[in-house]
Amino acid sequence: MSTNLRVVALLVVSVCLALSYSHAQARPVDAEGHAWWQHAVFYEVYPRSFADSNGDGIGDLKGIESKLDYLKELGVDAIWISPCFPSPQVDFGYDVSDYENIDPMYGTMADFDRLAKAAKKRHIRIIMDFVINHTSEQHPWFLDSKSSRTSAHRDWYIWRDGKAEGQPPTNWISGFGGSTWKFDPTTGQYYYHYFATAQPDLNWRNPAVEKAMFDVTRFWYKRGVSGFRLDAVDLLFEDPDLHDNPVLPGKNELGDLKTDEKYNDKLPENHDVLRRLRSVADESDAVLVGETYTISAAELKEYYGAHNNEIQLPMDFMFCTLDKLSAPEFRKQIAIAESTGGWPTYVIGNHDMDRSFVRYGDGKHNDQIAKLMAGLYLTLRGTPIMYYGEEIGMENNNPTRKEDVKDPMGVTGWPGYKGRDGERTPMQWDDSANAGFTQAATPWLPVPPSSKTHNVASESKDPNSILEFYKQLLVLHHRNQALLEGDYVALNQDDPNVLAYLRRYKKEAVLVVLNMSGTAQHVGFNLSAEGFFSAKAKTLLTTSAPAPSGRLDQVALEPFAVYIAQVSR
Repeated sequence: MSTNLRVVALLVVSVCLALSYSHAQARPVDAEGHAWWQHAVFYEVYPRSFADSNGDGIGDLKGIESKLDYLKELGVDAIWISPCFPSPQVDFGYDVSDYENIDPMYGTMADFDRLAKAAKKRHIRIIMDFVINHTSEQHPWFLDSKSSRTSAHRDWYIWRDGKAEGQPPTNWISGFGGSTWKFDPTTGQYYYHYFATAQPDLNWRNPAVEKAMFDVTRFWYKRGVSGFRLDAVDLLFEDPDLHDNPVLPGKNELGDLKTDEKYNDKLPENHDVLRRLRSVADESDAVLVGETYTISAAELKEYYGAHNNEIQLPMDFMFCTLDKLSAPEFRKQIAIAESTGGWPTYVIGNHDMDRSFVRYGDGKHNDQIAKLMAGLYLTLRGTPIMYYGEEIGMENNNPTRKEDVKDPMGVTGWPGYKGRDGERTPMQWDDSANAGFTQAATPWLPVPPSSKTHNVASESKDPNSILEFYKQLLVLHHRNQALLEGDYVALNQDDPNVLAYLRRYKKEAVLVVLNMSGTAQHVGFNLSAEGFFSAKAKTLLTTSAPAPSGRLDQVALEPFAVYIAQVSR
């Protein structure tokens, strides 16, 4: 063949491969019928705290871009970026004043576009945090709304007369403390805010609000965003007749009366909006991740939708708020997630709760327990969502003085509740000053002393570190077909100390055994009822030393050990 003919042939092959790849990328599901988000590992980035590129003590988009190779090597497929839109920062970005721009403290739209392009190059998707329930009081919509009772945006928010002079319309309690109503003297009415007074709730009963907010999602889909995490999705609607909530005994952590929020939380109209929002997402093969606080399988199931046509990934906070190592309790919560008929979504921490390292740790075996929890939520059937720093064992660094508190909830709740600053501290990259997060003298939040030992640089050199265990586990998560596609089969369900299950796929299965106790355990498995008659298994990953022998009838486990093995028919 002549040189020219070879070049033409190579060009034809290249074009065909490119078209084939493009088609594969566009496919909504894989060969097994799974969408892209079902096999993805998500990673929450709190942008203020991830990486500071310009030395001002606050993380930014260029900082995130600089760490994409780290995230790729770790095994991350999608990053959820907490709000980076323009905001007065009363609630650190969850008070949005412009949904279609980037806050200057984080960079520019050009910086976002570069981040999106760099992430795509590494096959990492970007998920934005959509503050869907409320805006900032500085949003142009609200500024117009409060200007007059007849303003164009008046009905974009919830305005009501008080019960009587000086009395709010209802007894509803704000999540940030005090009444949910604030009197505005300009028009002589109260406006509703479930969170801070600077975060007025949108009126989702107004079709104009729905259209405007849906258009926001379309704006970001066109810029390459692959989906949204939906903030405070339980709270979109309130009782239009303004019934008082029933009062319960006692007070909450902020010192307010406890109430049963039956008239301003989880109203059925939420689901109508979510179905329509899902339709918009489906136009772009995008995913919706829900901040869904549920108390039962029935509630969790509702957020998937009757035909799996609402939120694809409602977060199961029943799982991650189980703050103790208990094989029976985790077994129960996994069964709940499995019973919904939807694709489970597992998290063990986020920016609103104490870090998993301290919630589950016993103060002595925290590193082992961190690996144990990774072995749990990264091997279950479903999509895991990691929180930055979990992979290195970051711990809380709670403020010790009220004057150091940044979180508005901590300011209100002090000293009984110290707020959420402790779980939002800077990412620990190395053992240098400020953990390598910033060149500034002082970061926006201080790093804990543990950053000297628990950081990316140090743990990358230690084969027994939490980070190296995460990396090995995530390789398994991505490459093992049983972990990707297999069903979940609970084993030894009466064992009070050891949580064990199979991820079963065709003729193969992965056995996961987790010792949730501080004592050595010996367990045995007979898998013949599951179609696996061999008494031996091949070890894939373990934290036990020495590793279990591979005999399924006598598996010896160290305290808090993880044992993951391949079994075949």
